[in-house]
This record gives sequence, structure tokens and C-alpha cells, in this order.
Amino acid sequence: MQDDDQHPGKLARRPNDAGYTLTEMLVVIAMIGLIAAVLTPSLMGQLGRARAKSAQLQLESVAAAVEMFHADTGRYPTAAEGLKGLIEEPAEAEGWAGPYLKSASVLKDPWTGDLLYRPTDDGAFEVVSLGADRKVGGTGVKRDLAAPQ
Repeated sequence: MQDDDQHPGKLARRPNDAGYTLTEMLVVIAMIGLIAAVLTPSLMGQLGRARAKSAQLQLESVAAAVEMFHADTGRYPTAAEGLKGLIEEPAEAEGWAGPYLKSASVLKDPWTGDLLYRPTDDGAFEVVSLGADRKVGGTGVKRDLAAPQ
């Protein structure tokens, strides 16, 4: 008795019919492309926001290191010393107990731009990242970030 006799409603497949047709493959590829086109902008936006949050946390960490420098030396780093004074002992930093940061790589933001250090007129300081565009100003993920706030 043949296999077709046991299942009268089932069509027998020939060996050449195995697999997918070119049309079926093109339809699947088109669907994957559409899904990717819809999701890519959303995922890129998420990545930008994640980098901005990471940069803000990094700025706060560096600002805390500046405060530890201040606690040990009684002063903030000068503009000339900058943030490198947190890693290498400045010439005139009596009481320096650093390094206050593990390495100089911490002084780069997630977009690989240098963090900026600015002493302020009121005797405090500001640590700044210029954001994704590395230019002053900007909006969204391109905005400047600063600490302390």
C-alpha cells in the first residue's frame, strides 16, 4: 500500500519541490527590511539618550573627584591644572592625596570628547561635556551637560 493511499487528501511532494521558492524568500526579506526600517530610528534615539545619561553620571563622578581634591588641598584645581590635577599631582597642591580618578580615559565623554573644567567666578567649578555634536549649545542629545548642577 502506498503512502498516498493512507492520506487521500494529501498531495505527494516530489523531491524537486523541497525548500522555499524565490518569491517566498523575497517576501521574508522584505518583511525583515520593513521591520528594521521602523525600529532603527527608535533604537538610535534610545542609544543617544543612554549616552547622554552615561555622560551626566560621568560628569557627576568627576565633579565628586574635584570635591575630594578640594577637601584634601583646601582649593579647587586651577584652570591651568585642569582635570589632570586629579590624576597627576600638581606642583603646588599641598595635601594632595590622589590620584582621585583611575585613569585619564575617565576624562573623555561617551562621544570621545574631552571633558572641560571651568573654575567659576564665585570660587566654585563646573565640569562640562559638549554633547554629541561637540559644540557649545545644542538641544536633545547634542546639548551641553554640566556638573555640579
